[in-house]
Amino acid sequence: MVHLDENPNVVEWSNEEIVIPYLSPVDNRWHRYFPDFFVRVLNKNGLREAMILEVKPKSQSQPPVKKTKITRKYINEVMTWGVNEAKWKAADVYCNERGWKFRVITEEHLGI
Repeated sequence: MVHLDENPNVVEWSNEEIVIPYLSPVDNRWHRYFPDFFVRVLNKNGLREAMILEVKPKSQSQPPVKKTKITRKYINEVMTWGVNEAKWKAADVYCNERGWKFRVITEEHLGI
């Protein structure tokens, strides 16, 4: 948030104000997804671009590695990935309909 406040190319930003419906693969019901950030920036050509950013640990931003032994932890990882993937697909469609971009940012992107 400090980076967004201090970056001169950021025109505006908000936190968890957009609501995107998605169908959860875990319970096959509709839920509401509140992405972390909506950001409007000036690109390198001076044009405004809008994007939705989601901040997640790297471990949750990619599918879990298939295990030979199915543990409770592995099942939770698979369910978390499935829900995240459903949210992100819905966010991608939402953004494409508006000419926006969607990105998932991890600790690597933030230098943590």
